Amino acid sequence: MESFQSTADPELAIWERVFVPNPERITREQARYLLDVKFSKSDLARINALSAKANEGNLEAAERIELDRYIHVGHLLSILKAKIRGSKDRRADGSPAS
Repeated sequence: MESFQSTADPELAIWERVFVPNPERITREQARYLLDVKFSKSDLARINALSAKANEGNLEAAERIELDRYIHVGHLLSILKAKIRGSKDRRADGSPAS
């Protein structure tokens, strides 16, 4: 896996390097599972509430940090899913592509 940094946030960049797999090395089942990972309904409700407060200019410092963390996790999930979707060299038997 290449080493890259798609964000200015050093912690997120580390998570990207650790967690975002080389899509050539995961099975179809693993890919399906990872593509299905998403925020829960309660997390989405919280994200929407925080975003609304931010749009109104009423976000407190701790809420700004919380919203930033949600944004970072969403960013990581997007990168992960994009890498998986971009991989087209899977074997029919579901084993990792070589």
